[in-house]
Amino acid sequence: MAPTRIADVIVPEVFNAYVSQRSVELSRLVQSGVIQNSPELNALAASGGTIVNMPFWNDLTGDDEVLSDTTALTPQNITSGQDKARLLLRGKAWASNDLAAALAGDDPMGEIASKVASFWVRQRQKALLSILSGVFGAASMSANVLDISAATGPANIISANTFIDATQKLGDHKDQVTAIMMHSAVEAHLAKADLIDYERDSQGSILVRRYLGIEVIVDDALTADTGVYTSYIFGPGAIGLGNGAAPVPTEVDRDSLAGDDILVNRQHFILHPRGVAWQEDTVVGSSPTNAELATSDNWVRVYDPKQIRIVQFKYELV
Repeated sequence: MAPTRIADVIVPEVFNAYVSQRSVELSRLVQSGVIQNSPELNALAASGGTIVNMPFWNDLTGDDEVLSDTTALTPQNITSGQDKARLLLRGKAWASNDLAAALAGDDPMGEIASKVASFWVRQRQKALLSILSGVFGAASMSANVLDISAATGPANIISANTFIDATQKLGDHKDQVTAIMMHSAVEAHLAKADLIDYERDSQGSILVRRYLGIEVIVDDALTADTGVYTSYIFGPGAIGLGNGAAPVPTEVDRDSLAGDDILVNRQHFILHPRGVAWQEDTVVGSSPTNAELATSDNWVRVYDPKQIRIVQFKYELV
């Protein structure tokens, strides 16, 4: 019997949609509402160019006036601003040797798609953490940072009190907080103090953690720096997602001389903290690396701090 080839089980048009949907299902950042996809961002991600301009109207300002039969009201203009996102171009190729176990499964395309989808969930989360590192390194974002690591005693550790102080950075928008991302050591520390609640999602398959009522997203990329941990507190839609279209998103090839099947997957996407604009491009290649995304000079806040819907929280455990 002829061996199963990747080309026998991968139909690119079906595979692309399957990976996209599966990635949404696997991402807790998406499921929690922190990352929100929209048709508008999808269109911008597919519109061509590398810088995506997103103009917006500022809120109305000033005080009302007392009506008078002798003095006219003073008209005021509405002002606008400009948010900018950077299109990210990423790709990965796998040889059949790496996928041999998946090809032996009962549902080989499902097996491969789930592994590719999981890969992209992890890669996008890495990119997001690089973005957040760069964003919060910018001086314009200082109003959205609470760093208590230099304090002494209980004042420098994560607790209900200090967490409330962190959410207070959003002022009267703090009621919108829905999730916090933290290292697993922090989650374990809070769990030992009986401060983490556990529940299953509506399907009963995914364990959801909650701290003071908001969802906990665990990522060990948030490593401690000399004992200081960094968490990110999010409101809904803090991160905008736009899925573009690579010219050839999925490609199946065969290297007959090497005896390898090759699966190539490419993604064009926007992953953007709303209200923090990407600056004039100093990227060396066609798309920013994670290191370039983490460069603070590449970011500047353009929204009011309370509208950013993200707080960086730095603290110790003991």
